[in-house]
Amino acid sequence: MAKILIVDDEPNIVELVVTACKELGHETFPFTNSQKAHDQLESISPELVISDIKMGQIDGFEVLRHVKSTLDNCQVILMTGQGNEEIAERAIAEGARYYIRKPFKISEMQARVKHVIEFSDTAKERDTLMKVVKRAANPENIIGTSPKMDEVYHLIRKIADTDSTILIQGESGTGKELVARALHFNSSRQHHPFVAINCSALPENLLESELFGHKRGSFTGAVSDKAGLFEEAERGTIFLDEVNSMALPLQTKLLRVLQERQLRRVGDTKTVPINVRVLGATNESLLDKVKDGKFREDLYYRLAVIPIELPPLRDRPEDIPLLVQHFLKKSVAADGGNGIKIEPRAIEELQAYGWPGNVRELENAIERATALCDDHVIRMKDLPPQLLKEASGDRQPRSGGALPIGKKLDDFIRDQERRFIEETIKQNGGNREKAAKILGVSMATLYRKLDAKVPKPAKAVRASVKR
Repeated sequence: MAKILIVDDEPNIVELVVTACKELGHETFPFTNSQKAHDQLESISPELVISDIKMGQIDGFEVLRHVKSTLDNCQVILMTGQGNEEIAERAIAEGARYYIRKPFKISEMQARVKHVIEFSDTAKERDTLMKVVKRAANPENIIGTSPKMDEVYHLIRKIADTDSTILIQGESGTGKELVARALHFNSSRQHHPFVAINCSALPENLLESELFGHKRGSFTGAVSDKAGLFEEAERGTIFLDEVNSMALPLQTKLLRVLQERQLRRVGDTKTVPINVRVLGATNESLLDKVKDGKFREDLYYRLAVIPIELPPLRDRPEDIPLLVQHFLKKSVAADGGNGIKIEPRAIEELQAYGWPGNVRELENAIERATALCDDHVIRMKDLPPQLLKEASGDRQPRSGGALPIGKKLDDFIRDQERRFIEETIKQNGGNREKAAKILGVSMATLYRKLDAKVPKPAKAVRASVKR
């Protein structure tokens, strides 16, 4: 239901328009005095104004100008009984949605009203959707305040509104597609398509057809002509995720598209010009693949005009509390508003874990913990088994960091830790409780790191003696 203001100095016309609008289920505000209608326009704030042009106090064009200057989302239909083409052209030129000559049929008025309201609703939905998409794709919503992420934000803002080809590099789960969307929705191409495809998800022949399209009969199953994703992304952006998995013959075709800005569908002899920005992403070093002869060097330099390197989560542990709070807020929205907290010890263990699956793995861990926790508080017991395994001291080797940690190095670290604890205990006359306080760990942690059994509490021992 929409609010519709109706103004005409002829009462019978006002009554006719009111009837037409009410039959469609809309709320009406009728006026036969244009000055009063003009004065109450802002307080009513209608979605549609239907006004006569020739009226005693204020004419329809003045009403139209007032609407356009004060109400952003209000449409106007103008009516007149003495219309000609010049007046009609002026009405549309000044911003009226429609121009209707009197006399008119109720069905004609209803058709115009229905179309205007539907158009207005669609425009509002589109504007709202664009705001949501832009907000979700804003660099500020890629969570993190670490220096490494600040560098990423700065680069996104600097290059978003260019047509340069970008190569986004980072391990799986670091948020490469989120960065790609931020680049697209903060560019002048934002009102055109953003098309994403995972190049590792399809075999070579199907991927070629998916990217570049095909002609009918070019292969078994090609029953009709089909445009590829490059054509679907016209004037927008195409995101080639895991471009590192692309076979060499297809790399050659992609290189030609990037160089010539035109493509040829599979089985076709004609070329199609394209206007598309290309963003690529890789979860492994393309330069290493170039050295191994598995990736074309010329294609690498075409893709990596501007490279963006996303840091793995283990290299920015200071961002983990922010990410956890972000995922907890998402869970609050999902379960209807039950706030969930997380104990500090659990946060510490999350920061100490290596996160081979990066941000995606952390999100899954928090989702799991919110489902398992009691009393809306996430505790150590709610964390994933692999994380608890590391927390217990049985840490597995990690790969991909600045210093690869192998089993011997783990053993060395545990030995040094144990010796340090033993020395602290010795300096405190063998008092383990005092040593634990100095080291800032619990008694259970101290015994675990010494590989010693935790003794029964004193009260329990005395009780067993009495019995």
